[in-house]
Amino acid sequence: MIDRRAGSADGAYRCRVPDDDDLATSSHDMPVTPDLAALMRRGWAEPAPAAPPSADVAPWAAKRRARLAEAFPGERLVLPAGPLVVRANDTDYRFRADSAHVWLSGNTSSDAVLVLDDVAAVLFMRPGCSRDGDAFWRDRRYGDVWAGRRPSLQESAAALGLECRHLDALGSALRGNRPTRVLRGSDPVVDRLVDERDDGQAERELAAVLAELRLVKDPWEIEQLQAAVDATVRGFEDCVREWDRAMEHGERWIEGTFWRRARVEGNDVGYSSVVAAGVHATTLHWTDDDGPVVPGELVLLDMGVEARTLYTADVSRTLPASGEFSAVQRELYRLELAAQEAAIAAARPGAAYRDIHRAAMAVLARGLDDLGVLPCSADEALDESSTVYRRWTLHGSGHMLGLDVHDCAAARAEHYLEGKLEPGHVLTVEPGLYFQAEDLLVPPELRGVGIRLEDDVLVTDEGPRNLSAALPREPDAVESWMAALRV
Repeated sequence: MIDRRAGSADGAYRCRVPDDDDLATSSHDMPVTPDLAALMRRGWAEPAPAAPPSADVAPWAAKRRARLAEAFPGERLVLPAGPLVVRANDTDYRFRADSAHVWLSGNTSSDAVLVLDDVAAVLFMRPGCSRDGDAFWRDRRYGDVWAGRRPSLQESAAALGLECRHLDALGSALRGNRPTRVLRGSDPVVDRLVDERDDGQAERELAAVLAELRLVKDPWEIEQLQAAVDATVRGFEDCVREWDRAMEHGERWIEGTFWRRARVEGNDVGYSSVVAAGVHATTLHWTDDDGPVVPGELVLLDMGVEARTLYTADVSRTLPASGEFSAVQRELYRLELAAQEAAIAAARPGAAYRDIHRAAMAVLARGLDDLGVLPCSADEALDESSTVYRRWTLHGSGHMLGLDVHDCAAARAEHYLEGKLEPGHVLTVEPGLYFQAEDLLVPPELRGVGIRLEDDVLVTDEGPRNLSAALPREPDAVESWMAALRV
């Protein structure tokens, strides 16, 4: 296990055999007798090989490492996967590796650290436990009996195309005066091993460059994103097939149904699912998912499957709980759809990233003006000195998508928010329209209504490609889709 006393004089990060204190039984366990310990140390066959990570990412990860090394010649770069994180008492959250670490190595196991020294790369890892000691059956965090078999160094090296060394050796590998940057915030033990440079400016630059390198997806990444989107489409279909159960049990049923698809086809959900029925749809990040689904109301679903390679989809649909839109709901839905279609059409190479948002807002502002909601004309509201239309559409119209649902967040503004779109960018397009229940500036029939449509769009030389187009968006098509699946 990790030696939490790693901040010792030699700066070592040691993955040591747990001592007696570390292997002490928990309060609810029976004590270990000497006879039991002796018996557990003999009579074991060689364990079956562990399932290594997918090997097809290896050549792509090698190219990514080379690009990063070119950005920091003569320097050593340290990129941790992160440790296990306590959920409560002696239970941990299911582990999810740091995205930059995964992008550069393909490794998804905990406690690993990638060290890139010019073009040479070494992955320091915690391998499976030896049968020589007691850790394999007594270490609750990492022992094979408790947590499952971890790949050996040889298995990981073969799968990832990387030199793999024991985590014990990390401390000595980081000694010396070579300029070193650490991607901080993933592993506090690793953060303590290397002093910050320039008050953290060097580390912030590393994070920014990494995010900017990840902005344009390579063909392998696009395949992973399409697979995540396809699984997400099937998850939405699952939810509609069980719509009658959702009407009975509420938002929780939809959340659970989608999660089952995410676990069957992927690693997990890419983020906490938003299942927002009725007035809950006006809460932008409603994740309690504990309300009823009431006939006559709308249900906003914002959900995404995270693939086993950790790339995630992010898709939203707003569905009528009864299977059919009312006249008012249909009018608002068509306004939202028109805004989204204008934004998708703007997602072309060379366009400003902000053009997507501007296109959506021009449609929404004029629609709000037609509804008699705006306190001024649409043109006045759209002026950057005003933007009063934002009362009813507070968030941006999209974000980059990849290993993170809000991908490449550390990229500098000139490369992202103020940048230009390029082929290989994958982004969500998701304007929203929200009328709070307490909003006295809108007619009563609009209050408590929230609508969001969100699709995952790949920018290509030929224009935008909607990766999630398999899910219907036109209101008539939505009604027909729901009716067919519910049968």
